[in-house]
Order: sequence, then C-alpha cells, then structure tokens
Amino acid sequence: MNPLSRRKLLFTGTAAVAGAAGLAAAARIAESYGLIPPDHGGLYGAGATLTYACQRVLTLHRPLREFPRNMISKSPFANPVIFNVPDAFKRSRAANFSDWRLTVDGLVDHPLSLSVPDLRALATRSQITEVACEEGWSYIAEWIGTPLSAVLREAGLKPEARFLAYFSIQPDWWDSVDLAEALHPGTLITWGMNDGDLPVGFGGPLRLRAPRQLGYKSVKFINHITVTDSMKHFGKGLGSAAPEGGYAWYAGI
Repeated sequence: MNPLSRRKLLFTGTAAVAGAAGLAAAARIAESYGLIPPDHGGLYGAGATLTYACQRVLTLHRPLREFPRNMISKSPFANPVIFNVPDAFKRSRAANFSDWRLTVDGLVDHPLSLSVPDLRALATRSQITEVACEEGWSYIAEWIGTPLSAVLREAGLKPEARFLAYFSIQPDWWDSVDLAEALHPGTLITWGMNDGDLPVGFGGPLRLRAPRQLGYKSVKFINHITVTDSMKHFGKGLGSAAPEGGYAWYAGI
C-alpha cells in the first residue's frame, strides 16, 4: 500500500467528521485510501470504518506515550491464561524454549524461522509503556524486544502486503495489524521485561507488543506471523479472534 500523504490523510479525516449525513461518502473516501478495517461490515460498518480512518489520520506518526522508570508497576497483573497452554508449550518450556521458533511467511521474499537468540541478534529496543486492558485494569512495565519492522526487513515485504496476522501457540488465539502498526518503531516482538527475560505469565518466550492499542492486541506466546493482502481467509474474515467475540479489530488508544 502506498504511503498516504498528509494532505490526503487530512482530507480523509475532514470527511470522517462531516456528520451522519456524510457517513457513506466518507466511508467511500476511506476505502479509496485503503482505510477499511476487516470488521467493517454489519449495522455499524460505517462507524467502524470512520473510527479506524480517523485514528489513522490522527495517530499515524504519533510517538509512544512512555513513562519514567519510577512508574513501573510493582505488582503487574499476569493473566491466568498460562494455565491453559497446550502440551507443546509445556515441552518447550521444559527445554528452556531452546526449540522455540517464530516463523514468518506469506507475502515475503524470504520466509524466516527465527529462534529467540536469532531475534535478539537482529535489533534491540526497550520501552516503558502501559498495558491497558479493555476490562479496565492496567499496568506499566519495561518491555525489551526486537522491532517488528526489523524482522520484516529481513523477510522482505512484497508490494501487495497490507496486513500481518500473528498467532499464538494457544489454539484460536490470534490477531492482526495493518502495516502502519506493524512498521511503527514501538511495535515489538518482546523477549524481555523489566530488565529480565519475559516471564511466562506475561507471554514468554515471545509476545507481540502493540502499545498503541488495547491489551488484547498484544498476543502472548507468538510463534507464527503471516503477511497477507487480505484478512478474508483467516478465521471468520473479521481480522482476528477479538471481533469474533464482540470486540473491535482496531483497538487504538
């Protein structure tokens, strides 16, 4: 997808706030610039499209909201989802995740199979950001990892690439982001937290961290990324498991 000029984005944003009478026209403008979320259909389709388009206009180059180290949460919340991991995860954990691989395939020039040490060797970035859950709780932590953009450079994106679907070792836990989110410098494949290895309770050995979106976009235990031009053939075609359960695909904050 070609980069959007600031003028085109502002024009899209102006149309997006034109009011109820202009919803259909604004949605058509958003579509012409590729600003259509995978879950855009149904009764609230135009609203979902305009929310996504406006967020993209306003936040495309917005820097991360980062915090000072003294604001790191003393007792961050670890989701009990770790108790439902499959046997394959347990075996890998017993081997200290030495056999863990992140595969990258789809619309790439060079499919990859990366170990955790491979990822560490590519690039390192740290950030102190907040995990904001849609259920109302949050915590602040330091996240250390490899920028997703660095992995995509290694793989080489094909021109028609538009989305990245990413999958957990846990069955049915997956999500996706557009290229703008994937290439943002704050989007990481994390393998560290608070100056140590990423604990299993927080998604170790690898977690995709999308700090500009609600917590459910930051999928734990990731082992597979597929680059695609459409989300129609993944799950129910809504972009992730989240909208299949009633949440929005785009969860920008």
